[in-house]
Amino acid sequence: MDRLWATLLLAGALGACGAPMEDVPDGDEADAEPVDDAPDGDDREDAAPDAAPDAANDAPREASVDVARDAPRDVALDAPRDAPADVGMDAADAASLRCPPEMTLIANRACVDRWEASLEELSLDGGVSAWSPYHNPGTRRVRAVSRPDVTPQGYIAGDQSQTACRNAGKRLCVLDEWLAACRGPAMLTYPYGMTYVSRRCNEGRAVHPVIQFFGTSMGVFTSENMNHPGINMQADTVAPTGTFSGCVSPTGAFDMVGNLHEWIADPAGTFKGGFYVDARVNGPGCLYTTTAHAFTYRDYSTGFRCCADPTRGP
Repeated sequence: MDRLWATLLLAGALGACGAPMEDVPDGDEADAEPVDDAPDGDDREDAAPDAAPDAANDAPREASVDVARDAPRDVALDAPRDAPADVGMDAADAASLRCPPEMTLIANRACVDRWEASLEELSLDGGVSAWSPYHNPGTRRVRAVSRPDVTPQGYIAGDQSQTACRNAGKRLCVLDEWLAACRGPAMLTYPYGMTYVSRRCNEGRAVHPVIQFFGTSMGVFTSENMNHPGINMQADTVAPTGTFSGCVSPTGAFDMVGNLHEWIADPAGTFKGGFYVDARVNGPGCLYTTTAHAFTYRDYSTGFRCCADPTRGP
């Protein structure tokens, strides 16, 4: 009998050890829960139900929220990708870093444009002329410039933005650089602080500019219509750079939230910060992220700014 009980107890113990554990999601899976991105009346540009994708752009019009993409990288804003390392950099080394006058130094790592980019056309004979911010440059050779009090370039695709930065001796910002420039060392949610302030930046336009321009919401959200130059020529749309003087980050960058969406260096297609209609639906302020479009997508709301590596000087 004692031997029988010992046998039964041993079998029970082995069975318990082999029992499967309940599946529990880890922290990354929990954090990656998608944010509700159902469009509201102020975000029809990003989620028009009757939008027709441009064959050349090959992108749907649905809005996309991917704030979770920012979260893991926020913990390493002092080490942006593709930026020069500063391992062992002392105060004197950091003080020797220099950026061009139109750029500001972020986290002792990279230079970022203070103002959203406008374009200059470069001719074959070496001439330079201004390019209209209301027209896509197509295959023309253009370079990015960053200046105050000018209308920044809309209607531009991510790959065109990347080329324009390269033609200026710069590059599109990577995500960590863009976030560091917008949020500053204190990791602010908005360029001006942690709490939302209405109209501090150029966002929240009551009437959608496409509907206002065409006079209807029926059948107007097509690629051709959304690239019509007249949309941004309307009042209370894209503002000259620096107009919203309260919308400046601790690093000295203007309009990183609102005014125009800003492409970053993501070949899959990502733009940041919102635009003059909405800078809240796809995430608050600096965390606003749209990933629904290809890198070749463009419309009246898409713009950019450039980054560069700092140089050393006396």
